[in-house]
Amino acid sequence: MEGQEGPQQPHLVLAHKLFLLSHPDVQDIEKVQLREEVFASVKADDMAPLYETLVSESVLPLDQSVLDSMRAKIQDELKKLDEKIADAEENLGESEVREAHLAKSLFFIRIGDKEKALEQLKVTESKTVAVGQKMDLVFYTLQLGFFYMDFDLISKSIDKAKNLFEEGGDWERKNRLKVYEGLYCMSTRNFKKAADLFLDSISTFTTYEIFPDWENPYLTEFLNSLYDCQYKSFFAAFAGLTEQIKLDRYLHPHFRYYMREIRTVVYSQFLESYKSVTIEAMAKAFGVTVDFIDLELSRFIAAGKLHCKIDKVAGVLETNRPDAKNSLYQATIKQGDFLLNRIQKLSRVIDL
Repeated sequence: MEGQEGPQQPHLVLAHKLFLLSHPDVQDIEKVQLREEVFASVKADDMAPLYETLVSESVLPLDQSVLDSMRAKIQDELKKLDEKIADAEENLGESEVREAHLAKSLFFIRIGDKEKALEQLKVTESKTVAVGQKMDLVFYTLQLGFFYMDFDLISKSIDKAKNLFEEGGDWERKNRLKVYEGLYCMSTRNFKKAADLFLDSISTFTTYEIFPDWENPYLTEFLNSLYDCQYKSFFAAFAGLTEQIKLDRYLHPHFRYYMREIRTVVYSQFLESYKSVTIEAMAKAFGVTVDFIDLELSRFIAAGKLHCKIDKVAGVLETNRPDAKNSLYQATIKQGDFLLNRIQKLSRVIDL
């Protein structure tokens, strides 16, 4: 399983198209083209199990002749694969037997038969000795997990890979695992760990099979404007970036959370420089109306996300950042009172 630069794994491209087909923000005219592309991919790889599922979910229309043709091709190919396995077991060595079983595993992955693919991968693993080759099987399992967004399978596979690395393993595969784990963390809203893993792997990145060749025209402006405190430019880039995040199958479930947290960061950064500032000045800095910023800040203050208060009469924002030393002092006093109460209760028990 080479880590060469190249296109994204075809089944993950297909998974993204299936996600877009179910997305309410994708135009119907675009879905017509997507449906044609999905059907073409399904036919090209004889994905009869997946096709039956998509038909049952009304994603694709049923073409019985196409389904029958795919089933016939699958049976023919399975017969050939089983014959190769039998021949390898009777006439060849352990390496050839493993390769024959691996070919059958990859065939089940290709046609979209998840359960049989996982079962055959276990058989292949039982024929595998080298840690690197076992790791490759885990990567195949992880790709299956990401296709179906099966987070339990992904989590268990990552743990399995880490255990394998205790037996050995090369740096290239270890680095690739960081990317897979980073994608898992990103998909499950553990953004801090995902960022650390991605940054740790970027210098020797080779995991092109799970990421598309994706360039975001808003990303540079988004990062630079936040760093340079150019808030009007930041909001413009942020609007464009969020539209793309909304159409990302890994980040879409966290879209509202992401929107909220980013705004918390940028509003906090702006207010950090002031003890008080007019609402009009803040609205001008962000390129929005006074009513918009007033409504935004009211929500964030009520949720405890921003440490400030609004003087509606004067039209001023007054910051009340918590004193770290005072907070630590109060926490120490509280813990001390709790400890004294426990000691008093314990002394009563001892006296009895």
